[in-house]
Amino acid sequence: MLYSMTGFGKGEAAFADGRTIQAEISSVNRKQLEIRFAIPQELAALENSGRKIVSQLVSRGAIQVRITIGNSAKDNAGGVNRSQLDMLIAEAKSARQRAGLNDNVNVEQLMGLPGVLQNCPVDCDSEETAACFEQALNAAGENYQKMRLAEGANLRIDLENRLKTLEMLHSELHQMTSIQPDLVKQKLLSRFSAEKFPIDADDPALLREVLFYVDRGDVTEELTRLSSHFEQFRKFLDSDIPVGRSMDFLMQELFREITTLGNKAFAGGVSRKVVDFKAEAEKIREQIQNIE
Repeated sequence: MLYSMTGFGKGEAAFADGRTIQAEISSVNRKQLEIRFAIPQELAALENSGRKIVSQLVSRGAIQVRITIGNSAKDNAGGVNRSQLDMLIAEAKSARQRAGLNDNVNVEQLMGLPGVLQNCPVDCDSEETAACFEQALNAAGENYQKMRLAEGANLRIDLENRLKTLEMLHSELHQMTSIQPDLVKQKLLSRFSAEKFPIDADDPALLREVLFYVDRGDVTEELTRLSSHFEQFRKFLDSDIPVGRSMDFLMQELFREITTLGNKAFAGGVSRKVVDFKAEAEKIREQIQNIE
């Protein structure tokens, strides 16, 4: 099965008092693994355990993890840091007076500033906090994996269809290059005839020349290796481990073989087929960049 490197998942877990921890995991393509956490200060001590959980889900990609704390209704109606609020009101009035304005201060806006409303802090060292944190992150990870797997299934369908196109082009190239010995022989005979050199079609010297040029233009090895690469590509599609890097390397080898084939073969129409082959292979390589 294939996993996409792009995905999103969200999870939540609740404390006994109604407060919650929410976790979100999202990712985009990257050759290496990079995990970034955005986590409240009171939960900072749990980041390492969170990284271990996330690193078990993916092998590469840029992963963003966001952790937030949701307060219960009781907490939302929590107390006010009156000394902090009084200081802000006094400072606001003083600033307005210096600006030549009246001293009417919007207290409601000031109460929205950090540190004014006091909620019950989360105890990072408690077993309940650690359990809720892991539960929320695991739930987000499960949803994240489901989305990546669904995206991977769509990628597989596209890759299989494109691979069939490459195999069709490979078959056409095989047929086109199979007539190269006859083409070489006819070309040499035509040249000798144009130069008025009398020579028999079965002349040993002619046959040696034909053999020489046929050997130089023989693409049997390249065609065989391409077939092997197709077979390996299908194995990667069925693999249960991350294969993105391996598939990317395989595509490099495939490009190398088709380029060599194009340089060696001279049958009519081969160049056009090679261009079509490379264009389709490039689309496959682009899609592989999305695979873990």
